[in-house]
Amino acid sequence: MATLTLSDHRKSKGAVLIVSMIFVLVFSALAVSMAALSGTNVQVADNQCKLDRARSCAESGFDVIRFWLNKVSISGTTSESQRLTAIANAFQNELTTAGITNITISYDGTTITIPSVPLDSNNGCSFSATICALDVDTLQIDVTGAHDSLTRTIRSHYCFTERAHTVFDFGVATKGPLSLTGNIELEGINVNVEASVYIESENSNLALSIIGNSKIAGDVSIVNPIANVDLQGGQAGIGGETGQDAIDNHVDFGVPPSEFPEPVPSQYLFYATNIVDANTDTSSDAILENVLIIAGTNPNFTGHVTLKGIVYIETPNVVTFTGSADVIAMIIGDGSWTDNTGTNQINFLGNVTSLPVSDLPNEEQFEGLHDETGTFVMAPGFRTSFGGSFDTLSGAIASNGVEFFGNAGGTINGSVINYSDDQMDLSGNSDLYFNRSGLTEAPAGFVPEIILDYDPSSYNEVVL
Repeated sequence: MATLTLSDHRKSKGAVLIVSMIFVLVFSALAVSMAALSGTNVQVADNQCKLDRARSCAESGFDVIRFWLNKVSISGTTSESQRLTAIANAFQNELTTAGITNITISYDGTTITIPSVPLDSNNGCSFSATICALDVDTLQIDVTGAHDSLTRTIRSHYCFTERAHTVFDFGVATKGPLSLTGNIELEGINVNVEASVYIESENSNLALSIIGNSKIAGDVSIVNPIANVDLQGGQAGIGGETGQDAIDNHVDFGVPPSEFPEPVPSQYLFYATNIVDANTDTSSDAILENVLIIAGTNPNFTGHVTLKGIVYIETPNVVTFTGSADVIAMIIGDGSWTDNTGTNQINFLGNVTSLPVSDLPNEEQFEGLHDETGTFVMAPGFRTSFGGSFDTLSGAIASNGVEFFGNAGGTINGSVINYSDDQMDLSGNSDLYFNRSGLTEAPAGFVPEIILDYDPSSYNEVVL
């Protein structure tokens, strides 16, 4: 008979409960750990979000600062030690002109500071910036973005560089309206764009009138957005077309304004050592070298005159060349480029022959002038008129009022710049041919603008 063996379960009584409790404790610990880890991750994510918002504020502020710095320019006559001061003033002027009141600037002589500028007040988002000079050629810009108590800073560099004035990219550039009457042709020697025209005409909605058989070979750019163009006569044309097609296809309205160059006549005064005054005989043929025409003289050169070097004209004066003139010189007027009264005048009524100053003899009195090329007349505050013909004028013409009439015409190696808000008149048979080939720099006597050029390779995030 088999023997029945009974197991003794009393030995494992309560083990399951213990094991269960262990698992409960383990899972509870895991739950607590996971909860703690999740809370930490949430906090880390929140901090990272705030840091990203702070960086976003810095980037937004950086774009704002770049936008306004790109509008800033200062005169090329500014000394290196005064550049940062000029930048601060120009920056503030740009903001004031644009009516920007939430960005303020302070300057302590070494650093331009822009205090906190709100971006999102409800969420505590803002930016601030500092601008300082690393050396005479480089500025350092730090823009700090803030969100709550967290900040991020972006740093970059700007370099000072010169910019040639874009008005020299046109054959004719005038602040006032332009009128062509008669048989006027503005042509480019090499390409039509050399005879392009820039008109501001802020004070007159009739920016351009072309009457008769007059033509502009290039295109026309007009700043005044509500200006209009009047073409009268079947042959009046722009860009090779006539009528409404010429206006539709070759005239741009509302173009951005271009800075007109700042003339600096005084730099040539020391050359003018020979005096022309009331006692000077201006009726006979004469050769004049490096002359100073004294204020109030009002000379009329009726004979054949040869001008060499510098002809420096003090204000007030009305200088007239009734006879023919051979010019190997720069003609300089010392007036103000804001004077549009027409009180001061330079009138060429006879024929003009012109050569560049680089053709001057290698003589002591002309030393330093041979490289001062690109300018024929620089006469701020003077009204300049041409009534006789010429073969070639050896540089730019810039004054407060420019007029060509009668049979005046020929080639101009440069641009015609009119600082006056008054109408610029071309009449008669004044055909002008513009040759601006190879002209890459501002003509002599005009100050280039100093602008700030952003260096993208310098962009980086810094820890301050």
